Amino acid sequence: MRILYGVVGEGMGHATRSRVVLEHLLQAGHQLHVVVSGRAHSFLTSAFQDRQGYGPGRIEITEIAGLHLVYDERGVDKSASLWSNLGNAPEGIAKNLAAYGAVARRLHPDLVISDFESWAYLFARNHDLPVISIDNMQVINRCRHSPDLKAGRGGLPALDYRIAKLSVKAKVPGAYHYLISSFFFPPVRKARTTLVPPILRPELLAARREPGDHLLVYQTAANNQALLPLLGRLPLPCRVYGMGTDRPDGLAESVSLRPFSQQGFIDDLRTARGVVAGGGFSLMGEAVHLQVPLLAIPLRKQFEQELNARYLDRLGYGRFNTEPTEDALIDFISELDTLSEGLAAYRPRDNSMLFGCLDELLGRVALGEPPPEALDHPNLGDRLSSRIAARLGENALGDEEDEVVGEDGGDGDRAGTPGR
Repeated sequence: MRILYGVVGEGMGHATRSRVVLEHLLQAGHQLHVVVSGRAHSFLTSAFQDRQGYGPGRIEITEIAGLHLVYDERGVDKSASLWSNLGNAPEGIAKNLAAYGAVARRLHPDLVISDFESWAYLFARNHDLPVISIDNMQVINRCRHSPDLKAGRGGLPALDYRIAKLSVKAKVPGAYHYLISSFFFPPVRKARTTLVPPILRPELLAARREPGDHLLVYQTAANNQALLPLLGRLPLPCRVYGMGTDRPDGLAESVSLRPFSQQGFIDDLRTARGVVAGGGFSLMGEAVHLQVPLLAIPLRKQFEQELNARYLDRLGYGRFNTEPTEDALIDFISELDTLSEGLAAYRPRDNSMLFGCLDELLGRVALGEPPPEALDHPNLGDRLSSRIAARLGENALGDEEDEVVGEDGGDGDRAGTPGR
């Protein structure tokens, strides 16, 4: 098949996940055109440009303009993000129009796959093409969550949850099917939704757990310098990524500032006693797979990260805290053995379940079949299995109604049928 694949450029987790799926599609003989923005463009280009057949006819990667976020020490700076994106808008529109023409002329796609990316989705809608969504974000909208998991900080009403749900719902509405990557598996409330394990890069799948005596610390905001002195007072050495390599004066010798290295990072992860990071899904999924406890400190006003962290805490795989305080770090270290025991209950899986589900969907699209409510391939959750579990009294989570079969449930989520 000829597949247009859209990858959102904000955050590298989408790019590393998409690389895995693109490799599988190439091996299956599909023709691919990838549209991607931000740092993800250079990452995917470097991953595939030396491949035999790179370019039109096998796999082509085109840079588009996408929205990006500006961070400060407290999280996302919404004002700075708005003005930065507005300033780049004229150039971005011109770039995206040129990319649109190139895809329309050279590929003539049969199908679109979107990793939370809007450009490719809108192309599909304009050309009456089916869309398969592959991401972790849709778990917010398409699954049911208990009230305590949706609540705002300090027990306040779930306003952040409602805003996040509306935003996710509007991103890729009416897809042919939604494949949701997750390490937690809440009841599915909407049709055409399938849960699969975290999508893991091959280097991570090859890693073997050998617990050492250090903490791995990953921070995306290099200006979060207030964290470093706290790390220096901990009883375990810390290997820190994402904060540069320039050591501030007086930083304890037990704190090592590491340069970016994919293999070095994986080695430090697999041998860590524990991880201290934000609430991003990709690293959390990798830590759970390797059974490494994680202290999650999500960015403010990022409900998706908070939901990940709350499930991590509830399942006993790690801990969730709103601030990187010394008490939170010490408490986390004191619980490492208990959390490791909790993680022993998690069953690590490779990517074969995702690939099987995706191949089934591609086969159904090729045959012109309507969107399936549930898939035949084994998976970790869909609406049918969730309803059976609910009847058995196993999944009384939340109070949201299931989507009505054959209807849009009042949220504009009617599925498209295969084009052509």
